[in-house]
Parts: sequence; structure tokens; C-alpha cells
Amino acid sequence: MGLETKLESAQPDVDVAIVGAGISGIGMAAHMKMLCPDRSYAIFERRDAIGGTWDLFRYPGVRSDSDMHTLGFVFEPWRHEKSIADGPSILEYLNRIADERGIRPHIRFGTKVVSADWDSAAGLWQLVSEDDSGARTRSTARFLYLGSGYYDYDQPYEAEIPGKADFAGTIVHPQFWPRDLDYAGKRVVVIGSGATAVTIVPAMAQTAGHVTMLQRTPTWYASRPARDAFANTLRKFLPEKVAYAITRFKNIRLQNFFYNRARTRPDKVKDFLTQRLKEMLGDKYDAKAFTPPYNPWEQRLCLVPDADMFEAIKAGRAEVVTDRIARIDATGIQLESGKHLDADVIVTATGLKLAMAGKIALASDGVPVDLSDHYYYKAVMFSNLPNLAAVFGYLNASWTLRADLNAEYVCKLLNRMKDTGRQVATPVLPDDSGLEFDDVFDFSSGYLQRGKHLQPKSATDMRWRLSQDYVRDRKFMKSDPVEDGVLQLTRAKGVPVAVDPLQVAAE
Repeated sequence: MGLETKLESAQPDVDVAIVGAGISGIGMAAHMKMLCPDRSYAIFERRDAIGGTWDLFRYPGVRSDSDMHTLGFVFEPWRHEKSIADGPSILEYLNRIADERGIRPHIRFGTKVVSADWDSAAGLWQLVSEDDSGARTRSTARFLYLGSGYYDYDQPYEAEIPGKADFAGTIVHPQFWPRDLDYAGKRVVVIGSGATAVTIVPAMAQTAGHVTMLQRTPTWYASRPARDAFANTLRKFLPEKVAYAITRFKNIRLQNFFYNRARTRPDKVKDFLTQRLKEMLGDKYDAKAFTPPYNPWEQRLCLVPDADMFEAIKAGRAEVVTDRIARIDATGIQLESGKHLDADVIVTATGLKLAMAGKIALASDGVPVDLSDHYYYKAVMFSNLPNLAAVFGYLNASWTLRADLNAEYVCKLLNRMKDTGRQVATPVLPDDSGLEFDDVFDFSSGYLQRGKHLQPKSATDMRWRLSQDYVRDRKFMKSDPVEDGVLQLTRAKGVPVAVDPLQVAAE
């Protein structure tokens, strides 16, 4: 006897709601197209363009600080000659993928997700989004995927520096770079020594009168050619995808080796990096400016492609000053040492402000959800929170490596849910789990330390941690089954159920 379908409640507007049209969101959409094309999705993007970080950041020289053979997606070869790519090239890559794979029509531009409330009775996420005019719209999704990044798009971290209001010149933060800023021939001071500052200094030094990088603490630097000769040679003799896969494998392994070496033999790595700096800077090498008080990879290692910053220093167009700021005055920066840095433009490259879940107000049955009260599950989902996934990239490798892993896992999960007729997936962690907490954010970087309290928890158990070892993660995610004894797949009440037609007639 055949079965008929009885609808107990409305179906979701989309199977998967993806927040963000940057690397994480575009990557998830592409994976869905490949691995579960029968499921519907929508990407909610608050901006009017694809790219996320790469569309927001417009400061001089903006570029990747990871090679594009690992920052690129596993499924889409990087075709440009330069493997350390500038922002426009990365945007072109993302836009091409969105167009070639039919993703763009699924993006709701100018749409900010304000809140997301899990409705356990219906087994749906109830979403409230807001357009540029402030008008709000309600929609529903079976699964919520957060590709919204890790920092506050609205407000950067602004260090408290006295005297800002007294400065007669221009103060800018890289996160909100003015399109019309003219610094040609001017004296520029860049406050900070992280990846952003290291990018801005050589770029501005090309036209500025002089650029000073003012740092409180030195940073460890590594330099490599912007062009990957190995990759470019392989592409001449091998199919594009094969050459890309080999280069990607090589770069992942080398990066993993160097990171582990820095952790196990920090003195050896210190000596190596110091010797390379001396070779690149020559008589401009200053131990005070280039000897950090911490070991390599206790903060993210700064990449200097083609030694461009060091070349600017040797040419006299830039310098590094290590000191503390007493105050800003009308003509520049007064240092605690008594020295004064004259400036027409001050760039506060003082870092980002962390934000989880794109600052969306998460809730479950109307009760607010604080992700810091939950454990990561396989670095994808969160303990005791149904149908919710997010991307937080690697601290010691390319962001996209994690984005690829997470997207592939969620697609496998969606397919398993479909095969078993289940609609709700919950990583269940009992109160008496006895998990051993593990601080995976033991990096001393300021932005991580400032935002540590916002982060979900991690344990030593691989299933409950945000691991920082991509090679190990890849093996684990491939070998560990979806139904691993922790993840519970259940049926939602508010979905169509199969019933016997005789029972329907009796009712």
C-alpha cells in the first residue's frame, strides 16, 4: 500500500542560510553545488559586493599574507603568476567562481542578518534580516552556516592614545581607508608592526616623502618571492589542476613543518630568521627593531613578499622605530624616549576587534545563546546547538584550509541527514563530560588576547576542539564518521511525515 504525505507545518524558505559572501560563504555555496546540489541555499551579504574582507579593506598594497595555493580553494586552481596576491586579484578570483558556478543569483546583497533563533518545535532557524533602509524581513532555514569571519566590520580596535584631537594632520585606520587620501610627498607614521603595517609601509613608501613604522614590540618576519617558481614551472608541463594540487600539497607540508619546528626548536628558527634578516637588511639591520621578546609563531609570522619592506628601508624611504607613545600632538607623535616623530599622516594599524557570529543575536527557543558557553565540535559546530556551523580559520595557516574542511563536512552531514530522513543534527555534550580544557588561543597576539572571552571553548579531545593542525585535521575529518556516537540526528516535528492513507481517512 502506498504512502501519502501529511504536512504538519511549513517548510523552510531555504535548506541552508549562509551568512557572508566572502571566502567562507562562497566556498560553502560552491561545495553545496558540487556535493548536495538538490538542497537550496541563500547567502546573506550585508555589503553590496562579494569578497568580505577583501572588499572591505582598501588600504595601500592590500594583499594576502598566505600563498594563494593554500588561500585558494581546494576545488579551484589559482591561475595568476603571483602566489602572494593583491586584494583586487583575490576579488577577481572570488567573483569568477561565483559567476562560473551560478552562485551570484543566490546572494542577497545589502542584507544583514540581525538575529537567528532556533525553533526546536519546527526544527528551523527563524532569521530576521535588515536591508540598507532599515526594513526588516523574516525568513526560515533548516541549517545556519556562519561565514561571517572573526572580526567586527563596524568598529576596529582603536588603541587609547592621548592627544589624537590635537593632531593637525590626518589620522586613518586601515579598516576604513579614505578613497581620496593624498599622501604623496608627505611624512607618514604607521603605528603597529603586524601584517597590515608590514603591507602598508612599503606601499606608501613608493610615493610618500618618508614612512616610519612605529612599533612597541618587534615582530618576527619571513620573506619569500611573491611568485612561486615551482608552481609556475609545473603549470607549463602539467594540467592546471594537477599542478595546483602538487603545489598546494607542497606548501601545506612546508608550512606545517616550519610551524612545528618553531614550536619544538624555537632557538633554531630564531637563528634562521635573524640570519635571513641580516642578509636582507645589510647595514640597516638593527637588533632592537628586529628581535621580538617572544618565540616565532607565538604570534603569527609576518610575511614580507620580495623583501619589499626591507628594500624600502635600505633605500631610505622607510624606517622602523621601537618606542612607546607618550602622546600625539599637533605635528606628530611624542615618544616616551623624548624623541618626536613629525607626521602629516598617522595610520593606526593597531589591529582588529574580534566579533563572533557576525554579531548576530543568536538564540534557542527565545533564550539568548552565548557561544563562549559552548565547546567547538570538530571545529565546525558547537556543543548542544542544533544545525549551526561556523568557520574560524587557522591561526598558523591559510583561512581557506579550514573553510574547505568545514564546508565539505557540512555537505556530508546534510547528505546523511537526507539519507536517514532526519532534519536536526546536534553535537550532544553532557554536563558531566569531564572534558579537559585546552587553550588553543595561546598566541600572544593582541587581537586574540582581547577577544579571548568571546571564543567557544576547546578541549584536548579532537572532537571538541579548534585544532591548529590542518594535516591532522584533514585525516581526522575524512576517517571519522558523521554519526560518531556524539552527533545525534533526530526528526523535527515541523516537517512532512509519511503516514498510512487509511489512518488519514480514519482521522
